[in-house]
Amino acid sequence: MARSSEQFTCQNCGEIYRKWQGHCDACGEWNSILQEAAASAVPSGLTLGKGHEIVFTALDADRTEHKRSHSGIGELDRVLGGGFVPGSSILIGGDPGIGKSTLLLQAVAKMALAGEACTYISGEEATQQIAMRARRLGLADAPVQLASANSLRDIITSVEKAKIPKLLVIDSIQTVFADNLPSAPGTVAQVRASAQELIRLARKTGLSVILVGHVTKDGQIAGPRVLEHMVDTVLYFEGDRGHQFRILRAVKNRFGATDEIGVFEMTDHGLQEVANPSSLFISDPGKAISGASVFAGMEGTRPLLVEIQGLVAPTPQATPRRAVVGWDSNRLAMILAVLDARCGLSFAGQEVYLNVAGGLRVQEPAADLAVVAALVSSISDVPVPESSLFFGEIGLSGEIRAVGQTDARLKEAAKLGFKCAVIPAGSKIKDSPMKIIEVGHLREIVSLFTETRPVSQAV
Repeated sequence: MARSSEQFTCQNCGEIYRKWQGHCDACGEWNSILQEAAASAVPSGLTLGKGHEIVFTALDADRTEHKRSHSGIGELDRVLGGGFVPGSSILIGGDPGIGKSTLLLQAVAKMALAGEACTYISGEEATQQIAMRARRLGLADAPVQLASANSLRDIITSVEKAKIPKLLVIDSIQTVFADNLPSAPGTVAQVRASAQELIRLARKTGLSVILVGHVTKDGQIAGPRVLEHMVDTVLYFEGDRGHQFRILRAVKNRFGATDEIGVFEMTDHGLQEVANPSSLFISDPGKAISGASVFAGMEGTRPLLVEIQGLVAPTPQATPRRAVVGWDSNRLAMILAVLDARCGLSFAGQEVYLNVAGGLRVQEPAADLAVVAALVSSISDVPVPESSLFFGEIGLSGEIRAVGQTDARLKEAAKLGFKCAVIPAGSKIKDSPMKIIEVGHLREIVSLFTETRPVSQAV
């Protein structure tokens, strides 16, 4: 019996089904399964003698150092690990209007002005629109090879026949289609095939290719998940529409550190680099504010100071609200339970609001101590000690555990004028000009704000 030439593929995750259904069992998306032509049947077995022998080499066989190409944007080079590696493929995603095209246009223009051949191919905008943006950014004189195309065959042919560029930007991969596939652009099969051919072109010619990807409503890059496995680097461009700051974050990098970030500010003249991002995410370090503490965190290799704001307010509701912006809500629930069980602070009749200032999202558990300081300061209405910062991880028994890279955190804080640091007991630190307060249990943090009053009278 001949196999069916049709298959049904989820456009969100790439799962394949034998028949149509309204709900994808793999990713949970509704109405995302479309009918597509199936790929040619794979032979059931391989006969001997038809393959080519693979040449094996040792790990130290190739010791040539590949020179990276610098984009002229320091924050972008930092996230990439030092610049563009020849033959590498980079995938960048972000919400619509966040500034992906602006950032990449600035990068290719600066590289072109430095004498590097760069090509920018857009499938979403006409060349006149891109030229208008370049004039607004003051980059109209950059010798960038600009084109508007959607056909994968035309793109590869044009790049191979012209001078091979150092950097090729495809904006976006969801608009590119291969004419040998019957499915529409943006479908799983088209995105996978187009990305695979562009990555093969990059490795064959030694150019660096950047693929711009659309994102879903959940913030994930649209298309098959295998796309993120195929490329060498995955970047996410994040930001809050209410703030002018943008964060470029690396979640995968085969040639550099992961979880590295670059901070930009959106202005009338495009994206500007922020040399000292810690000064943007905190208020006056010498100003004592109730319910606000400063956390010394690490984003990749960069120490970053952010302000954590907490508000505890009484409510007549039977189920108090817990709202979190920029942090893990499950971790907040755990900390509230530890404060109740180990320190006697009851939040049963209190609404709790937690916010990370500046639109930044904090993920490391070292922020636990700063969160506790903000919450206890708010519930006791006692300001956090002036020019002080907090970092440390909290266990379920109320103990405060040490975290890594303590010296880098303290050095960044001292540079910004902080005088005191509350850190976990037993932290390994070198000489620091700051006053160091080591704490081993949450009860010691509570005593900083309740002074001589018993804990039961502070709530």
